[in-house]
Amino acid sequence: MANDSDSQESRPLNNNNGNGSAQIKIQPKVQPKYSVHRDVLNHELVIKQTGYAARDKSIPSSLRSCWQSWSFFSLFTGIIPILQWLPQYSLRRDLIGDIISGFTVAIMNIPHGMAYGMLAGVSAGNGLYMAVFPVLVYMVLGTSKHISIGTFAVASMMTLKVVQTYATVDGTTATTTPATLLVNATSTFATPVAGDAITPVEVVTALALTVGIVHLLMALFRLGTLASLLSDPLVNGFTTAAACHVVTAQLKDVLGITVPRYKGAFKIIYTIIDVVKSVPQTNLINFGFCLCILLFMTICNECLKPCMRKRCRFPLPAELIAVIGGTLISRIFNMKENYKVEMVGVIPNWLPVPELPRLELVPVVAVDSIAIAIVTYSIVMSMALTFAKKHNYEVRANQELFAMGIGNMVSSCFSCIPMACSLSRSVIQEQTGGVSQIASLVSASLIVATIMWIGPFFSDLPRCVLAGVIIVALKPMFIQAKELKKFSKQGKLEMLTWLTTFLCVVLIDIDIGLLIGIGVSLLTLYIKGLKPYATLLGYMPEAPGIYVDINQHRNAMGVPETRIFRYCGSLNFATSMFFRRALNEHLGLDKKPTKNSAKYTPVLQNGNMRGAGEKRGNGDLSDSSDFRFLILDFSMLGHIDVAGCRTLSEVSKEMKARGARLLLASPVDRVYDTLVHSMALSEGPFEIFPTLHDTVEYANASRTA
Repeated sequence: MANDSDSQESRPLNNNNGNGSAQIKIQPKVQPKYSVHRDVLNHELVIKQTGYAARDKSIPSSLRSCWQSWSFFSLFTGIIPILQWLPQYSLRRDLIGDIISGFTVAIMNIPHGMAYGMLAGVSAGNGLYMAVFPVLVYMVLGTSKHISIGTFAVASMMTLKVVQTYATVDGTTATTTPATLLVNATSTFATPVAGDAITPVEVVTALALTVGIVHLLMALFRLGTLASLLSDPLVNGFTTAAACHVVTAQLKDVLGITVPRYKGAFKIIYTIIDVVKSVPQTNLINFGFCLCILLFMTICNECLKPCMRKRCRFPLPAELIAVIGGTLISRIFNMKENYKVEMVGVIPNWLPVPELPRLELVPVVAVDSIAIAIVTYSIVMSMALTFAKKHNYEVRANQELFAMGIGNMVSSCFSCIPMACSLSRSVIQEQTGGVSQIASLVSASLIVATIMWIGPFFSDLPRCVLAGVIIVALKPMFIQAKELKKFSKQGKLEMLTWLTTFLCVVLIDIDIGLLIGIGVSLLTLYIKGLKPYATLLGYMPEAPGIYVDINQHRNAMGVPETRIFRYCGSLNFATSMFFRRALNEHLGLDKKPTKNSAKYTPVLQNGNMRGAGEKRGNGDLSDSSDFRFLILDFSMLGHIDVAGCRTLSEVSKEMKARGARLLLASPVDRVYDTLVHSMALSEGPFEIFPTLHDTVEYANASRTA
């Protein structure tokens, strides 16, 4: 009995022999065959026999179909997704996993909330509030079951930029910031009312409200697919560069020094220069303490956590241990008084009273809110789609926008910064058994208990401890820079997008760099769409009816006196020029030979010149200008407009002048509708066939008739 490894079915499809040629030796148990005997059909006859009717695109028809599909109950449950999944929630099956997951995420949320709250330019307490209010709103309105809503390093860094631009009062000391600490040669603070003091909390709450409004407007105009415009190279380069800004902002806390705050282009370079100049003033106790935290966190993340993951369901709470241990050491040695180590400051032991943000600040931060809204939504949506694909459930893009919009607007009344989701906490929430947003409810409840009873304990936490926690947490963002090698293999445009985004974000600023990166990403998308794929096709001698790229399949044969041109993409006013150029090059029509001139040598698709006697496969296409039928295979044409139809009319007239006929094969329904509409507008006429093989058989019959 033969082994499975020796069976014919287990062999690869592409076995190379000694000559390097591919031999296919698969012999299935049953070799199916089919034989079709029918007349050659044109597309008009198929349309009549199938009862095809073009879709009504009028506004009354759209409104009528929308009204017929409208359901108040479906609309209500769609807006509030918790009404859909909560009745199906099983306490026996799901509750234990959600409790364990929620408890674990809460442990991570305490140091993360405090650290990223400080990073955003407000107090650590504001960061803890982020683990409560937006989480509860998203639990009711969000469609993802696994992401952990709250603070995120990139969002906090972008928020800090807005705080530094518009705040005129330091929120931690409640004193007016000296003008010498905020350096910009070309701009000053933009205050809505002259002489008014603007605190960082007022700026971030107005910013959160404005970001929420932007999200709601995006949901209203159905812009949920906007995140797809942010390509992987763009997001990768942006987050890596933003991590550089985050680390630079933490250097002063690592060294225990004071440096001016810069705005505008090259601020990261100016900050690094000032940090280097201030190194002699380093607080050695502060610096040594931070190094110990960095060493402890690195050992935990690289050694202890992987070992414990194999033996215990709970991950090692290294961040919480560092925060609690740092606070205890600070209290025991009275580091603030004895060693001048800067502390986090007062953390209130109560929840904030709801209060509307300063509405006059909304138009001031409106421009900044757009970039933050796009970035935070992209992060939330990418993580939500990752878990949805893994656990086989649906995430609705526009509902996510609605949930984030309401979440930001509600949390802005409770002293919160713009919401996002954490990559690390989301992964932990899923890996520890979380199956729904009930885990977020458990986490938020534990955070509330922490604020109410333990909050003041962390007032003596050194800022250098949080700086160490932030820097270690950013390691995955720096590691992802290795993806540049993969992007370079994908294409030069992908590498250009990564490098441009990274350099612009680092050298100029976060929001301006992001805008430039989006522009470059859209430009590369336009360039790729502007040059669709085009080639000539031939047929397989052993299997008539199968047509392949004649450049890639050397044994394919050309149809006598017929050229088959396949065009993939869209044919519109923007791509019509490329279509004509590609068609002329493949057919050898870009240079017209005369009687006394040498025969024109066609240009191959790869740009090489074809030799005088060279053939494409076994079909002689070297004299590619000698044909009677031109078949355009539109089976992969997704869209055509009136300008594209006009281009086809011009090609048809040129073919008639050469004594050839233009035949169109296998257009999809939407393309066929446009062709019929253009013929009613005096374009064409076009001879259209339902399949490519019908078109070839019709050309052969006409040629031999």
